[in-house]
Formats: sequence, C-alpha cells, structure tokens
Amino acid sequence: MSACPPESKALIDRILGGDRKAFKTLVEDHQRLVSHVVFRMIANRQDREDVCQDVFMKVYRNLGRFRHESRLSTWIARIAHNACLTHLEAKRIPVADEDILDYERPDTTGPEGIAPDRLFESRDLAERIQTEIDSLPLNFRTALTLFHLDNMNYAEIADIMKMPENTIKSHLFRGRRMLKERLSARYGVEDLWR
Repeated sequence: MSACPPESKALIDRILGGDRKAFKTLVEDHQRLVSHVVFRMIANRQDREDVCQDVFMKVYRNLGRFRHESRLSTWIARIAHNACLTHLEAKRIPVADEDILDYERPDTTGPEGIAPDRLFESRDLAERIQTEIDSLPLNFRTALTLFHLDNMNYAEIADIMKMPENTIKSHLFRGRRMLKERLSARYGVEDLWR
C-alpha cells in the first residue's frame, strides 16, 4: 500500500482549514474515479447521481479521519464502493447478479485526422467491449474497471473491495477470460478486431 503523496496532504490540509476551492479541486480530481465505481455498480441513473453526491459528502465529513496510509484516490474509491454496496443492500438489489447496466457513455471522439469510418469502427468496438464488461458479475467488472481504467494496483483494489489480493487477481483473471469468451462468442474474433 503506497502512502499519500505530499500534494494530497497539502490539499487535505487546505480543505480541513476551510478552503472550499480546495474541496472543489478534490471533487474534480476524483469525479471520474467515483463515476467509474458507481456506474459499474448502480443501474438506475437517478440513484447513481445520488450515490455520487453521497460519496463526496462522506469524503468531506470523514476527511479528518484519513490516515495518509494509502493514496487519497484509494480511500475515496473505497468509500464509493462501500456506498454502492450500502445502496444496493438498502434497495435489496442482489450484489452478485449479472445485470446489464444501461448508462450514458462518455463521448469518445478521437483525435483529429482519423477517417470517419475508422473513428466509427473504433467507437463501435469500444461500445461492444463496454456492453460486455457491464454484463460481467459485479466483482469482476469492478476489479477490471479499477485496474484497467483507473490504473490501480492489486493492493489498492484489495483495500477498496476489502478482499485479499489473490482474490482480486483471480477476479481479474476470470473477468478477462469471461470477457474474451463473450466477445469471441458474440462477435467472433475476426469481426471484433477487423
């Protein structure tokens, strides 16, 4: 587990000192991470917005208890993960299901100079992959998202999901294998990677 970097400590100190702009910076810096976690776990759009707001309220209220033993992003992701589990439990939504989430995906416009047909193919491939990731069991899609989209290591993901590192490694391995099998079965390797 890596310790909190000095710039995060300085930001936290400013927030605890009452600097509202510093908290706004914290929210902007971690909004994508929180969205990744929440959007993978919560299906309903309104509920997602509520849970995201709840996460940042909990971050603000508990920031004084942050012990600087991990990165701030790991701590915030753990709060987001726990808030989602609490929400799912309160709504009595099964946590280990294989539901398909239907949410608005971020704009994936490519860099200038890409031919429109190649850009469309790239977007189509990304949407196909995203749909299949969203259909994976909750723990698999959460681990894959934190590892591949948020660049977290095994220890950080284990800390967030409150599971042993070997379980996280297993979730990543099984999630990737399941994703590959589903993509191959649904689209065929030639179709997908043309």
